[in-house]
Amino acid sequence: MLRNPGRPSDFLRIGHRGAAATAPENTAASFARALGHAVDMIECDLQLTADGEVVIIHDWTADRTTSGEGEITALASDALRALDAGAWMGSEFSGQCVPTLAETLDQVLPHARLNLELKSRGSREASARLAIAAAEAVRARDAMDRVVFSSFNPETLLELRTAVPEAPIGVLWGQEDYTLAFEIAEKLGAVSLHPWALQVTPELVSKAHGAGLAVLTWTENEVDRIVELARMGCDGIISDWPERLLEARDVLG
Repeated sequence: MLRNPGRPSDFLRIGHRGAAATAPENTAASFARALGHAVDMIECDLQLTADGEVVIIHDWTADRTTSGEGEITALASDALRALDAGAWMGSEFSGQCVPTLAETLDQVLPHARLNLELKSRGSREASARLAIAAAEAVRARDAMDRVVFSSFNPETLLELRTAVPEAPIGVLWGQEDYTLAFEIAEKLGAVSLHPWALQVTPELVSKAHGAGLAVLTWTENEVDRIVELARMGCDGIISDWPERLLEARDVLG
């Protein structure tokens, strides 16, 4: 259940790519740090390698967050995972690799839930392969109740819904007009709306709740605004600084 049934202070605390402000994003080290700050959920990004492995990395290329370069979809998993995905943020993180989805599920799910963002910009077939492979990994652990699949790409979410009817889906949105977001959510039978924090208003939260949708908002790093979003009724708040989510919780009492 993603809806907050209690007080504003009971909002889901969600680490963005783990603890992206203080550890190399989307790595085991980042996830461990977020778990150390008692997050309820971790948000991470899923892509397919050239040989069909689901890996955790945000950018379309390896250039920014690893020691290598090239399009993720053009790299074999062994080649990608041989790269250093931590040293760019500090020598103490040297040796971190790009994790697989399977590794991340096994690391995180015993302690927290996962918001699995499906990243696909290729063909519909590629979107379907990513969605199905990710869902199969979750199914293998009997963990559908511990995840939500999200994406900015409605086609990817449609492929997921078609192939995996029971998958919990969240609609990611950052456009100014949310009319289409609500239409997509209704069509897909989504469980949540994931709006950009700068666009969240009490009216948007109320409309989402009226449509039966939890509101998980991204990405807010200022404690005062986190408190404000929780008081508006946001069910979950994503932050690069999980410790600030704890601070906001304490402010809310």
